[in-house]
Parts: sequence; C-alpha cells; structure tokens
Amino acid sequence: MDTTATYQERRGELETYFDRTAVEAWSQLTSDAPVSRVRQTVRAGRGRMRETLLRWLGHDLRGRVILDAGCGTGALSMAAAKRGAAVSAVDLSPTLINLAQERIPHDLGAGTIDFHVGDMLSPALGPVDHVVAMDSLVHYRAEDMVAMVSALAAKARRSVLFTFAPRTPALSLMHAAGTLFPRSDRAPAIEPVGQVKLQELIERATGLQNWRTARTERVQSGFYTSQAVELVRQ
Repeated sequence: MDTTATYQERRGELETYFDRTAVEAWSQLTSDAPVSRVRQTVRAGRGRMRETLLRWLGHDLRGRVILDAGCGTGALSMAAAKRGAAVSAVDLSPTLINLAQERIPHDLGAGTIDFHVGDMLSPALGPVDHVVAMDSLVHYRAEDMVAMVSALAAKARRSVLFTFAPRTPALSLMHAAGTLFPRSDRAPAIEPVGQVKLQELIERATGLQNWRTARTERVQSGFYTSQAVELVRQ
C-alpha cells in the first residue's frame, strides 16, 4: 500500500489515543466493569458485531489461521482461538496488547494466539486464511480504508471481514455533536462512509479484482452503529 499523508497522520493519532489518552476508558469498555449508559450501548453493539463476524468465520476453526487486525484487548482473538484457530493478533498500542495478554484465559482450548505490537499492514504478517478488522478501519477516509483492505486482502487466502461506519443522518449528527465519549478521552473522529460509494471503490480497487462482496450486516445499538462486510476470494 502506498500510504497517503492523511493515512500516516491518522495512524499517529490513533496510536497516541489508544496507547496513552484513553487506555483506562477502553480497558473498562472491553471488560465487565460498570460503565455509563452511553458506553453500555457501545459495549453491547461491539459484542453483537463480534458475534456476527465469528458466525461468518464458522464454529469450527481448527486448521485455520486468522489475522486479527487491530485486535485491541483481544476479545475476538480469544473467541476465535477457543474455536481452534491459530490467531495472529496485532495492534498499534503496546498497552492494549499487554492488557490482552493478561486477559488470556487458562482454558483457551485448541487454538493459539500470537500477539504483535505494530502496523496491521506489516509485510511480516501473513499469509493467513482470514483477516478480520473489526472497527479498526473506521477512522480512515473511504479511499484510505479501501487501500488498507486491499493490502489486507493480499495476506488472505479465503476471506477479509471488516467493518465501517455507515453514513446515516443519525450517525453523522451523533459524531458531529461529539457525544460518544467525553472530550478528555474522545477518539479521533470516525469517518462515516456511504455504502454505495464504498462498494464502488471496492469494485475499482486493483488489489480487489479477484474478490467479491459476499455478505454485509449492520449492527445498531444506541451510540454504536457499524456495518460488517465479508469479501471472499473468487
């Protein structure tokens, strides 16, 4: 991927945010700790999205290798490993990776998890059977997002699952008002994307010529709105 200045700038903002600014907030959000009513809806929405992506991957993942691109505190990685997958989990934030490693259950099961600190687009990651990028591309412009999906697809033998923030009046108003999190630990802005525009960019992307959109599903839960897309190799 030939990274743009806007991609590099946003990547730096995300690294600072998730590793320094809001570690405690995200630690609580991704745990069973008490949180505000707003964050309860985000937690519930993320849980439903995670289950959607896992359902698409399948219940028996023995023999499969998965890249969890932007793994955060590792909830999806652990769930996939419990189904037998060998998971390579990567995140920009060393703090979140450390937290994920602390949360690995003793009864993980047949699968394994190999955690990495760094860029999900690193050439060192792959090849794998499936790439999953849950809510880790939502802060990038549509053009940068599709370029990142293309780079991730180059690592995948079977499918790429990713999410984006669909452009809806309610979501645009919500983020314009800045009500998702308090200003002190608010993430860099989410970039809502029109579904039609995104599909057009996917169809035009040279790195995705051998891929097709198989499934798409939206999850809406209060202050959380995200749409999943499954690309499969043709």
